[in-house]
Amino acid sequence: MKKQNIFTGFLLIGIGCYFFLQQFQIPFFTDFYSWPTLLMIIGIVFLFHSYFSKEYKNLFPGTILLGLGLHFFGLRHYGFWIDHWGVYPLIIGIAFLIRFQKTKSGLLPGLLLLGIALFAIYSINKPGWFNWINETAALLESFWPLVLIAVGGYLVYRKK
Repeated sequence: MKKQNIFTGFLLIGIGCYFFLQQFQIPFFTDFYSWPTLLMIIGIVFLFHSYFSKEYKNLFPGTILLGLGLHFFGLRHYGFWIDHWGVYPLIIGIAFLIRFQKTKSGLLPGLLLLGIALFAIYSINKPGWFNWINETAALLESFWPLVLIAVGGYLVYRKK
């Protein structure tokens, strides 16, 4: 099996299964006919590609896509799912830690983001100085498409 075809093969298998199950309307899978499922499929494909081809650079984006897909799926279908900005640094921190297992890089940012996320989510009596982070997160939630556009523009036009 050639390494460059593994990603495309897994992606086609995953999306094919998604549409196959959607076409036959199997009752157990009806909750999965949504865009978060596609994020989860793409994330799983990145993870499979990383492990099968032993190119571990795709562990990070795979974990982030899978985590975001699970988070948005949970928000849509489960009333107990936490809707807090701290989930996003939690997902990124977990992605760093998963990448660290294979590449031995990213332990410190992973632990730092994990600590910030857990503090933000589970701390009941937060200090007064922590309110500016909540206000900044609320502002970013309003303008996150512009942040994506700015980061994408930077990546396209940066000098290599």
